[in-house]
Amino acid sequence: MRAGVAAVLALHDSREQALERFRLLHNTASLRAGWLEKRLRFQEELLPLVEARMGVTVGSADPRARAVLATAFACLDAASMAWVDNDGKGDILDLYDECLAAVRG
Repeated sequence: MRAGVAAVLALHDSREQALERFRLLHNTASLRAGWLEKRLRFQEELLPLVEARMGVTVGSADPRARAVLATAFACLDAASMAWVDNDGKGDILDLYDECLAAVRG
């Protein structure tokens, strides 16, 4: 997941461009709603891969893989919101790592 976040960040021409896009996404209700819908579809597409990696029967009712995906994306949301709130200071991937560490306890 972290590598995917890094790949998406690399698509931006500059840190300022990334910040502006994240700011727009977080502060525009319709864009945020669209992002959340897309994210839920993406989580469903990733689910069989995570289930297989966890040794869970693919397609079973076991909720653990869904919980892992939901947590990873929630950490991305928390990291990107903190990054935007701090005007792009720091490294968003470091913030993401901090969020993951917080939920791991």
